[in-house]
Amino acid sequence: MKPLDPTLARSGTTIFEAMSALARQHQAVNLGQGFPDDRGPLALREAAAAYLVDGHNQYPPMMGLPALRQAVAAHDRRWYGLDLDWESEVLVTSGATEALLDCFLALVEPGDEVVVLEPAYDTYAPVIRRLGGVPVAVRLAPPDWALPRAALAAALSPRTKLLVLNSPMNPTGRVFTVDDLAWLAAELVAHDVYALCDEVYEHLTFDGVRHVPLMTMPGMRERALRIGSAGKTFSMTGWKVGYVTGPAALIRVVAKAHQLVTFTTPPNLQHAVAHGLALDDAYFDGLGPAMAHGRDRLAAGLAALGLPTLPCDGTYFLVADVAAWMHAGEDDIAFAHRLVVEAGVVVIPMSAFYGEAPPRSLVRFCFCKATATIDAALDRLRAWRGSHAG
Repeated sequence: MKPLDPTLARSGTTIFEAMSALARQHQAVNLGQGFPDDRGPLALREAAAAYLVDGHNQYPPMMGLPALRQAVAAHDRRWYGLDLDWESEVLVTSGATEALLDCFLALVEPGDEVVVLEPAYDTYAPVIRRLGGVPVAVRLAPPDWALPRAALAAALSPRTKLLVLNSPMNPTGRVFTVDDLAWLAAELVAHDVYALCDEVYEHLTFDGVRHVPLMTMPGMRERALRIGSAGKTFSMTGWKVGYVTGPAALIRVVAKAHQLVTFTTPPNLQHAVAHGLALDDAYFDGLGPAMAHGRDRLAAGLAALGLPTLPCDGTYFLVADVAAWMHAGEDDIAFAHRLVVEAGVVVIPMSAFYGEAPPRSLVRFCFCKATATIDAALDRLRAWRGSHAG
C-alpha cells in the first residue's frame, strides 16, 4: 500500500494521553495530565446548559459568537490595556490546540525557521515539521529556566519567520519578566519575526508574579498573535474553547485556517465563557492563590520524601529531578512507567518536551488537583519509597 504521511506516521500518541491511559489501567493517582479536579464555576455550567436547552444548537458565526469576541476584547483591555477590535482582531477556536494549529497554518511556509524554546509543549514541533517548517530549538536550563538571550540572538536569522513563546511556561512554570519581554521584542522587531504567544495559563501565576503579554511590548502589536484558553482559566479543560487575538491582517488569515479545521465551536460553551470572562476581579485574582495551595502542598510532601522541586511561578506544574529514585541505566520514560506500576502514581517524563538529547532524570508533577488527590499521591509515594525505592 502507498505510504502514509511520514511526519505523522513517526509521531506517537501524545505522552499525556498515553500516561492517562496507563493511569486508568492501574487505577493510579494521576498527577500527569493537566486537568483539574475542580468542576468549574457553577454559573458557567448553568449558563451553558440553559443556552443549550433554549435551542441555540445550530452553527454560530465562524469567527465566534459576537458576545464572546466582545468579552475577549474587553478582557484584554481590562487586564493588559490592549485595545482590540472585536470584529476583526478576535477569533474563537475549539481549544488552544486548534488555535495553535490555525496560527501555524497561517504563518509557516516550507523552509521557514520557527524558534521554539525548550522544554516545549509537544504540539509545536510536529506541526511545524508537517507544514515544511524547520523548528529551531533554544534550550532553557534548570533550575531557574532563565531566558537564554545569547542563544536566542544566535538562533534568529533571515530564515526565521516565527518565534513561539509560552508564558507562563508549560512545563517549567517560568513566567518571563517585563525585562525579558522587552529584550525579546526588540530582537523580533530587528529581525522582522512574528511571535506566536501561547498564554493559556495567563491567570495562573503565584507569589505576586504577574503575567504580561508580549503583545504589549513596543513593536509587537502588529506582529504577535496571542492565544488564551477558557479551559485553563475556568478549570473546564473538556470544553475546548480557545481564542486568538492579534492584528486584523494576521487574524484574517488565521480565520481562513480555522474555517477549514473546525469551522466553529459549540455555541452554548461560547455563551457561557462570555459570561465567565466578565466575572469580577475577585474570581481572577483568586485563581493563583488557590492553585498555589496545591503547589505548596505537593512541593512540601515531595521535599519530605527527599525530592526537592524546581521553582514554579505559574501554570499547573512542578518539575523534579528524580535521579536519586531511578534504577541504574533507567531513563525518565522507564521511571515514569515503573512509578505507575509500583507506586500507583502518574507523572510525565520531561523528555517528552524536548527534541534531541533530552535530560533523562526530570519529571513533571501536576498540582491542579484536590487536596485529597495530592495527599493520596503522596501517601502512595511514601509507601513505595519504603519498599521499592532503588
